[in-house]
Amino acid sequence: MATPLADKIRPKTLDDVVGQSHLLGKNKPLRRIIESGKIPNMIFYGSSGIGKTTVARIIAENTNMRMYKLNGTSASVQDIKDIIAETDTLLGYNGILLYLDEIQYLNKKQQQSLLEYIENGKITLISSTTENPYFYVYNAIISRSTVFEFLPVSPDEIYPAIKRAFQICADDLGYKLRLESGVIDHIAHGCGGDVRKSINTVELCILSAESSDGTLVVSLDNVKLLTQRSNMRYDRSGDEHYNILSALQKSIRGSDENAALHYAARLMEAGDIISLSRRLLVIASEDIGLAYPQAITIVKACVDSAMQLGLPEARIPLADAVILLATAPKSNSGICAIDAALEDIKKGDCGDIPAHLQDGHYGGANKMGKAIGYKYPHAFPNSWVEQDYLPQNLKNKKYYKYGENKAEQAAKEYWRLIKGEK
Repeated sequence: MATPLADKIRPKTLDDVVGQSHLLGKNKPLRRIIESGKIPNMIFYGSSGIGKTTVARIIAENTNMRMYKLNGTSASVQDIKDIIAETDTLLGYNGILLYLDEIQYLNKKQQQSLLEYIENGKITLISSTTENPYFYVYNAIISRSTVFEFLPVSPDEIYPAIKRAFQICADDLGYKLRLESGVIDHIAHGCGGDVRKSINTVELCILSAESSDGTLVVSLDNVKLLTQRSNMRYDRSGDEHYNILSALQKSIRGSDENAALHYAARLMEAGDIISLSRRLLVIASEDIGLAYPQAITIVKACVDSAMQLGLPEARIPLADAVILLATAPKSNSGICAIDAALEDIKKGDCGDIPAHLQDGHYGGANKMGKAIGYKYPHAFPNSWVEQDYLPQNLKNKKYYKYGENKAEQAAKEYWRLIKGEK
């Protein structure tokens, strides 16, 4: 079976690794640890195709420890027990290095079976995961490991790897190579920071290239067909999903309509208008709120339209909602007020409901002192009369503070005049 191109050109030394200069550059932490020869338990976290497995293999190949490899998608407790059984044999004399790929797929029991041995040093664990380890990896494993985050690789860093991959393919086939202008640049920018994806694209380009007089011709049009939508990194249940939604809300909150449209477009391109719609409804109340109360009903109408239309037409009302919210005045006074009230409730600061506010619509209520003395506001000028509404122990509590926007300041002034406040 032919070796995949990505494996054929996989780096053999740290200097050959593409990207991750924040970890592997000169005097950077992970590089210093690796060069020291004393390897601790580590978790490599990051998206696919950015060097986690490559770095783990380089470490494993440069240590005197006995190395084993397991994949979380297929490993069993028995597989782990078989490795542990060798810790007290000659095979484990220098220690055992276990490289565990995709650790997030192991259940709690499987992960726990490693604890005793990574704690006493008989096994050194290097695991990798595409999911946030603080969500998916057992806390006891994390507390005994150092987490290193691998970042998507920039197009400039990927560029040399793509060029080298093209040349290796051409040499293997015995052809000369001619690349149309823009081919390498398009692949570098179209792989979403995934080096393996870019190399796989090179292989596809070679397989589908036209040959003429012993020369392989790779056209830009063909590359565009092979890389369409490939730069989207998105997982509806993973970190990228929540990162995009977080960036969307923070962009709207910061009144940057262009950034907000960018993140909304990512969700639309992934076909996830449900998550986008739900987040816009939240933003309308949480971040715009009482500064522009109409935003809530307008956004609801936009969302309803989008759900009835479906993509691609749904992009229009959703874009309107994004722009409206980003350019609207902002107020978080509502969420601050209810959170303050909830905090009192959680602490047990409730108190008895004042007797004059209690239900009096039943026989004997007045004899029990219920609803006596209640003043009906609509019977007074401007539908307001002074009386106590909060429990006695919270009598002077103020949860709501008027926002510094035109709408809330107008309401504040109105009630200041009605209540005769200074």
